[in-house]
Amino acid sequence: MLPMIRSHEQYQSFVQQQLRIHYTNGSLLFVAKDWSLVKKFWITDLSDTFNLLRDTFSCRGPKSIDPADLLRSYLLMVQVGEPSITEWVNQLRRCPLYAILSGFEYGQTPGVGTFYGFFHRLWSHGSVNLSPKRRLNRKKIKGGKKGQKAPTKAYSKIANLMAQLQKRSSAKAQPFDVLLRLFQHQFLAISAKSGLLGNTHALSIASDGMPLQTAAQVRSKRLCNCRELGIEPCRCYRIYSQPDCDMGWDSYRNKYFFGYHLYTFVAADSPYDLPLYPRLQRASRHDATSWVVSTREFLERFREYTWDKAILDAAHDALPIYEYLHARQIKPFIDLNLRSTGSKGVRKDDITFSPAGVPFCKKGLEMKDRGYDYTRGRRKYYCPLVVKGVVTCDTPCSDSPYGRCVHTYTKHNPRLFPPVARNSDEWNNVYKRRTTCERSNKRVKEDFLLEAAKHRSTMMWTVRIYGIAMCQHMDAWYQESNLDPRSMLLSA
Repeated sequence: MLPMIRSHEQYQSFVQQQLRIHYTNGSLLFVAKDWSLVKKFWITDLSDTFNLLRDTFSCRGPKSIDPADLLRSYLLMVQVGEPSITEWVNQLRRCPLYAILSGFEYGQTPGVGTFYGFFHRLWSHGSVNLSPKRRLNRKKIKGGKKGQKAPTKAYSKIANLMAQLQKRSSAKAQPFDVLLRLFQHQFLAISAKSGLLGNTHALSIASDGMPLQTAAQVRSKRLCNCRELGIEPCRCYRIYSQPDCDMGWDSYRNKYFFGYHLYTFVAADSPYDLPLYPRLQRASRHDATSWVVSTREFLERFREYTWDKAILDAAHDALPIYEYLHARQIKPFIDLNLRSTGSKGVRKDDITFSPAGVPFCKKGLEMKDRGYDYTRGRRKYYCPLVVKGVVTCDTPCSDSPYGRCVHTYTKHNPRLFPPVARNSDEWNNVYKRRTTCERSNKRVKEDFLLEAAKHRSTMMWTVRIYGIAMCQHMDAWYQESNLDPRSMLLSA
């Protein structure tokens, strides 16, 4: 049976009435953190949740609970730092404030099964995991040194992956598309309208990955008798409790881990480092590969946004990525990885270029940048020894009084000759916003305790990640709002 839906104004009226019943007689008291929670949920309108999930409900059967209340309750659970659904259900029964802010009457709160039934509505897949539990045992990946990423995939593999994705007429449907739609309509759209994402018609997007450890070790059950036969190591089929997870390399902690690789697109111009598109990948997947997959899905699912700048670290320094961005007129701001192929000197005719793409004159001096011509897609460099139109070089390499000029074309090598020159003021001002990813990841992992949950399924980890992303937007709205809920809610 379809649930009874109420508007956001009706929810606010309910909260005001219930708070006055339970908290104005002096038996229960508020603390400062309680008022911040009241304000966050007072200004967050989730009334459109049912309309976005209507296809998952049936007109028959027992009466359903309004999914807006269940979503609101889950977000409240994330806000207070509770990682367990079972313990949260107990807190709803113990604390009137949590029940009221969720939209439930105190003493009439849902059980654990109701919450998990709601989570399944957000996950359009027959299983809570994407891979079957029975699969082959995998080899451990090779790690690197402390502070270094895992070895980069060959550029040819990145180019082949891009070519395969481009052959598809549209991006593949994902089980989390319903959850993403909730996030887009009820959070991203509000933040974009408030200007908290920057200019959505010229977005600057920074992206980076981080490890998500789900277990201390790989858990699997053997199906063979190789150990009894003395065959070690064994790569036969096994039963895995977390089939979508595998081994990855954590360069920050300098260790292997078992779990996922969380790759997130962040609005670089946002003053609150707001996430745009979080995506779970396998732990063994490299940042460059995760970027390719996430970008294909992002461009398909966020057609109302225009991507203007891509801000990436040295792990993404691959020529196929530059070519992909150049073809879509997206400006790349990618740090150079000096270990990459082609970074130790490039020659063109008698001109040698630095790893940053700046030409050297015959005296070994870097030539001066004259600016970029967007109509021709080229940058002009001129003699470094020209002073006020006069060549001061004792052995000039050109008869021109202006000195020798060199043009570099972006289409010839978009990696070395990007539209915005490296080490320029514009480059430095834009690239310093790459740290927005680090701050967003810090909030996810430390402030919202991402890894504190003990989930065993991709469905629940995905729900938790999007719940945290929603809470990040709610916190930004809270900072922007001047509402004072104390006098308004508890006044006579």
